Amino acid sequence: MSTTQFGKDGWTPERIGNLKGKTYVITGTTSGTGFEAAKILLSKGAKVVMLNRNSKKAEDTIATLRQELSASIDVSNIRMDLAEQASVKKAAQQILQTVPQIDALICNAAIAQVPKQTFTIDGFESQLGVNHYGNFLLQGLLYPLISASNGRIVVVGSMGYNLGIKTIQFDDMNWDKNYSPNGVYSQSKLAQIMCVYELQDRLKEAGKTNVKVYACHPGASRTSLIKTSGSFMTRFIWQLMKLSPMVQSAEKGAYPQLMCATEPYLDQSGFYGPTARNNWKGPVGEHKLEPHAKDKAVAEKLWEVSEIATGFNWSF
Repeated sequence: MSTTQFGKDGWTPERIGNLKGKTYVITGTTSGTGFEAAKILLSKGAKVVMLNRNSKKAEDTIATLRQELSASIDVSNIRMDLAEQASVKKAAQQILQTVPQIDALICNAAIAQVPKQTFTIDGFESQLGVNHYGNFLLQGLLYPLISASNGRIVVVGSMGYNLGIKTIQFDDMNWDKNYSPNGVYSQSKLAQIMCVYELQDRLKEAGKTNVKVYACHPGASRTSLIKTSGSFMTRFIWQLMKLSPMVQSAEKGAYPQLMCATEPYLDQSGFYGPTARNNWKGPVGEHKLEPHAKDKAVAEKLWEVSEIATGFNWSF
């Protein structure tokens, strides 16, 4: 029987109290874990600002949430495409102008297993561009408001961080020489996770202990992530896996990000997700993070490379 710091059943949303007066900004909420996280936060009385690239899907999502919960829920959408740095900047500016506080920014949206090397409009390999650079820029732009709110940054990574090379391929960030769908996805998730712990260090050095930053992952959950970007064979295999008992619901896949966004006194140094069956499913809590994900020298270089790539220098 798996146990966590929250007991044999692990962390569940029953631990969340009344969130009236709290505001959560979440990327990628039109399906999967992002939708479930938004739904649970709204059910607890929170205000949710969704960030999605497809405005029509976002409108439909809001209608669904109002139908399932209440017409009075406080939910809105701002269009943002993580693949376009200009779109991230525009969305962040709109948030800073219209949202008074951010109790947690939840970086949930991602793409995965893109079958052929593809580039964003800014010239980045697409998975690294969306999953890492887009989120890195968004976090930096919203940091001042998060800090003023004594808020949190929650980065939804993946156990895929440990399935590729155990470092960052600095000499070929676009993977021109050895592109592979899984390898680059792993790289993008490793980059996301590494920057969580590097940001923690930089905040501590700057004396900014009011902002907390967390890394988590959803385990193996029934979402549309691979359906929207993977190759035909990858999508086919994943559709079969989703029918198996090895995979959990999207709702349970949302638990780690909800825990990191709301649980008081949660240790920032941890890595959070399901704790059974190779961390694919099971009770949610802290579990082992492989040492290469906290390689300080690599993380410092990655931070510098990311600031240069996005043209954004964090200011604490």
